[in-house]
Amino acid sequence: MTTKNQQIAARSYQPEFKELLQAVFKKQSYFADFFGGGIEALDGVQFNENAFYVKTSDIPVVVGTAYDTGENVAFGTGTGKTTRFGDRTEIIYTDTPVTYSWEWVFHEGIDRHTVNNDFEAAVSDRLELQAQAKTQTFNKHHSSFITATAGKTFTLEGYTADDIKELFNETSKYFTQIESIGTRVAKVTSDIYNAIVDHQLTTTGKNSTVNIDNNEVVKFKGFLVQEVPDSMFTGTVAYFYIAGVGKAFTGINTARTFESEDFDGQALQGAGKAGEFILDDNKRAVVKVIYATPAEGE
Repeated sequence: MTTKNQQIAARSYQPEFKELLQAVFKKQSYFADFFGGGIEALDGVQFNENAFYVKTSDIPVVVGTAYDTGENVAFGTGTGKTTRFGDRTEIIYTDTPVTYSWEWVFHEGIDRHTVNNDFEAAVSDRLELQAQAKTQTFNKHHSSFITATAGKTFTLEGYTADDIKELFNETSKYFTQIESIGTRVAKVTSDIYNAIVDHQLTTTGKNSTVNIDNNEVVKFKGFLVQEVPDSMFTGTVAYFYIAGVGKAFTGINTARTFESEDFDGQALQGAGKAGEFILDDNKRAVVKVIYATPAEGE
């Protein structure tokens, strides 16, 4: 005796959901630039502990003091025994495992009697909406990750023009002193963003780019600035970092439909794991900003 599940086979949507998730992430992720502009998504993965391996090296780059041109260095009595390039350092890369740290799921049903739409169209719509919902979940996890891995913490004393200027000056100096290379980014709350827009230094003559008509700051004190909802910050009011210092990833275990025995239609299910990664050395290029706690009575 056949069953409905045998008459209408379960269908996998993992490749489709992977593409949707990556596309939505690029448009709706608040911290995509922290992770190089996108999320690495793998479909069809099993419940593995490790997402992938990265090759790292703890050996610093050694710069010689000078090219030795001595008469008996590499020549004369030093032939075959010396080198003008100085001591040679062997570079050895280590395979570092990157593990998943959290999971996501969705479980919906499409009833033929109530859906009021083409079945395949309904599936496509729901997968896209689930990709949007998962991106919001990624945003919150990514904020927590940035907070946890920041190598430097600054305190904002207030939201006056002088307070904001001091914060950006201090942070700019810090990134310069650690010799950071790359695009400097600042993600800030609405209060900080508005203070920047209203600041007298936000002019093209002060190394800033601003469109007052659209209330949009593009660059301030050398940082690309973006306003982020306050709810996206985890115990902080701003993040400063070099773009591309981390990596975000997710593994899609399943994204499928199958005939349900509980109603006349099909269940839509999905599950996966996700995580984030940053090299220890790169944590120095991540700054979190906390707001000063007012003294009692203030």
